[in-house]
Amino acid sequence: MAGLYIHIPFCHSKCLYCDFYSTPDRSAVDNVIEALKAELIRRQPDIDGPYKTIYIGGGTPSILSQRQFASLVSVLPIDDCEEFTIEVNPEDVSSESAMFWKSMGVNRVSMGIQSFDDSELKTVGRRHDALTAVKAFDCLRHVGFDNLNCDLIYGLPGQNLASWRKSLARLVSLTPEHISAYSLTYEDGTALTRLRDKGKIKATDDDLYAAMYYHLVDTLADAGYEHYEISNFALPGLKSRHNSSYWTGEPYLGLGPGAYSFDGRHRIYNPPSIKDYLAGKYEIVEDETDIDIVNDIIITALRTDVGLSLNSIEAVYRNDILRSAEKYISSGDLVLDNGRLVIKERSWLIADAIMRDLIV
Repeated sequence: MAGLYIHIPFCHSKCLYCDFYSTPDRSAVDNVIEALKAELIRRQPDIDGPYKTIYIGGGTPSILSQRQFASLVSVLPIDDCEEFTIEVNPEDVSSESAMFWKSMGVNRVSMGIQSFDDSELKTVGRRHDALTAVKAFDCLRHVGFDNLNCDLIYGLPGQNLASWRKSLARLVSLTPEHISAYSLTYEDGTALTRLRDKGKIKATDDDLYAAMYYHLVDTLADAGYEHYEISNFALPGLKSRHNSSYWTGEPYLGLGPGAYSFDGRHRIYNPPSIKDYLAGKYEIVEDETDIDIVNDIIITALRTDVGLSLNSIEAVYRNDILRSAEKYISSGDLVLDNGRLVIKERSWLIADAIMRDLIV
């Protein structure tokens, strides 16, 4: 199985926390769509198909006009596709847009809600409010979408445990099939990081992060969601197939400026520049060493509830990994069971530290 990712590098405006490559300048949208189509036709043979999943992300793909979206979809290999996802923002969802996406073969929608507290949304530069998000969700349901993901963020500036509880409860009441819940990260170069560094906002302290995380996992477990990856929860049988392929090492083709691809041995990326992309300057190949590949396996596998199979690691590295894992096994943060190392759910908060110690 292979996956296809298409990066739409355009947004209405830039959210303060976002470090994905995107721009609010949409003057080049038509040109980028044509370049994406050309790149797909040229590069599709590079990854053995068929493509079972297609994911159109960004940026904000939902800002594309019907003409632009239909033009892009016209060249996509959707005949064998089993999961076709589009990322949307609540303010772009209407009965017309939802019906159109469905008519184009989209069968999964991922919507960035982030919070149901209007003041928190405003602080990080989101354009919608809570009511718009609820109406958008209801609209998607009304036209027949039965596989919806919704994103939330915890640790937002000004957020407290009470407001987080309210946002999570409101989302659970809608019963999306999938929930992605991320802890806020202050990425270098973002407007939010600059505000923090200037003392204009205050980062959430570790104790509050932990309280929010534990409430998250307990609430979603009670609601019947399976916690299958650090930030991802799904009702039974409804895990994201596309995103899961990243964590299991499946090959995928990434198109567009800033997109990455993986053919099983090489990482290929397109520089994050619309100008360079339109000029044909893309596909920079990174040859991975054996150690790079081992570390990729460690980092991706330990993000999941199935963990790291030691049989997937060359024998020469296994003893080093096990020695590094001993202290975490002793502390109860890691479990070794039938040749698999698994980070316990309550310890995913320190997953980065565990992974840093285990990489070779």
